Amino acid sequence: MKYITRIAATTLLLASPLVMADASDDVQYMQSRWAEVNYQLEGKAQETAFEQLVEQAGEFTRANPRDASVWIWSGIIKSTFAGVKGGLGALGLAKESKADFEKALDLDDKALDGSAYGSLGTLYFRVPGWPVGFGDDDKAEELLKAALTLNPDGIDSNYFYGTYLIEEKRYDEARRYLDKAAAAKDRPGREIADAGRREEIAEALASIADK
Repeated sequence: MKYITRIAATTLLLASPLVMADASDDVQYMQSRWAEVNYQLEGKAQETAFEQLVEQAGEFTRANPRDASVWIWSGIIKSTFAGVKGGLGALGLAKESKADFEKALDLDDKALDGSAYGSLGTLYFRVPGWPVGFGDDDKAEELLKAALTLNPDGIDSNYFYGTYLIEEKRYDEARRYLDKAAAAKDRPGREIADAGRREEIAEALASIADK
């Protein structure tokens, strides 16, 4: 479903171990808080929490402007909030998310096992195309395949491509990738996210059971 319808530090300081440690802490916070907000909250409480998390993500990217992982998580937070928010207001968030992922790719396209490719690809097939938005199914598939090249066994990379294939009505292919996502190993420290993703995988498979 489309989003619109539902949806200053010096170079030396940036390279210091202290800043890198802070960036790692920021990423861990963003990913754990995102999982809580996305999978455990609903309604107004969820929307308010996402608004706060978007603000915090902005602080983290300003503090760590050369860390691709921070930009990736900023983009994930904004794109997920776009899906929650829906309507025309979602498109602005989607555009900001796109810019964050592109920034991450410029810095390090292999960061977080190529997550920027998969997340950006998902944006491209969920956002409406021209003249409303920037959606492009061909570009989406290119990016999603790039994510799979870097992380062929990942739960997210296979799930994202599987859901894209459902949108394209390529159901037999979709099943293969969704089954692979379901068989992916659990990620240490990502228990909430993995549980939520596995529910989404099951729902996606159920939606094409008779296709």
